[in-house]
Amino acid sequence: MEAVILVVHLLIALALIGVVMIQKSEGGGLGIGGGTMGGMMTTRGTANLLTRTTAILAGCFMFTSIVLVILAGSHGRPASIIDALPAEQNAPLAPTPNPAPVAPAAPAAPVQ
Repeated sequence: MEAVILVVHLLIALALIGVVMIQKSEGGGLGIGGGTMGGMMTTRGTANLLTRTTAILAGCFMFTSIVLVILAGSHGRPASIIDALPAEQNAPLAPTPNPAPVAPAAPAAPVQ
């Protein structure tokens, strides 16, 4: 699932780069999108189409970015080295039974 979304994300990124590159900029740029394009659309119609396409692709790019972040975060937290130990090494020690109380020893005779 993650791989499919990543491929779609990359295709959207390439399409977004292409659409931005063909737009006519204020400074000239590539300017491929300018002109009448063979009488198919007016200059204003072409600019509106490219602007709308850029906005849609940018929205899709942001959406796939958020989905990829959510999928990457859902893998859980990293495991600890202690969690990787075998069960017998990781098990807590069994409590030892309390020994019977020991009677106090007789006091020693004073040394003279």
